[in-house]
Amino acid sequence: MQDRLSEKIEQVEGVEEIITGKETCSRQPGGSFARLHDSRLVRSLYLVAGFVALILGVVGIVLPVLPTTPFVLLAAACFARSSRHFHDKLLTNRITGPIIHEWMEHRSIPRKVKRWVYLLLVLSLGSSILVMPSVWHQGMLVLLGVILIAFVWRIPVREPDVDT
Repeated sequence: MQDRLSEKIEQVEGVEEIITGKETCSRQPGGSFARLHDSRLVRSLYLVAGFVALILGVVGIVLPVLPTTPFVLLAAACFARSSRHFHDKLLTNRITGPIIHEWMEHRSIPRKVKRWVYLLLVLSLGSSILVMPSVWHQGMLVLLGVILIAFVWRIPVREPDVDT
């Protein structure tokens, strides 16, 4: 009876490890927590989705309607399931690395960054609204701006660490 109970407890602990990813994640020195998918087909789909998200993130640097950070985070998530190599490249990149590490560690963005996002969003969409001749296009930009502001507003804010 005691042995069966011990087996059940070990099974439950094993399931908890699988659910939390402790068992299947491999930590490489200086690398990432990348849990590759078992299926080769699914890995290739994740890889394609990761590159599409990364391209959209790069395009989002110059276009105000595409947010860069969510696409970079999506690319990192896709690469974590498809390719340790590309996931590690994103994590060690001087531009994308800090964004991903910040999100992985705190699941939030600093208040200063959020203020910059609001300012740049209002400036870029505001100037676009002013140069649009059509009221229809202006309305669409206003609607898009409201949606983007609501999206950014929902992201948690991390207060800077104060060493006292």
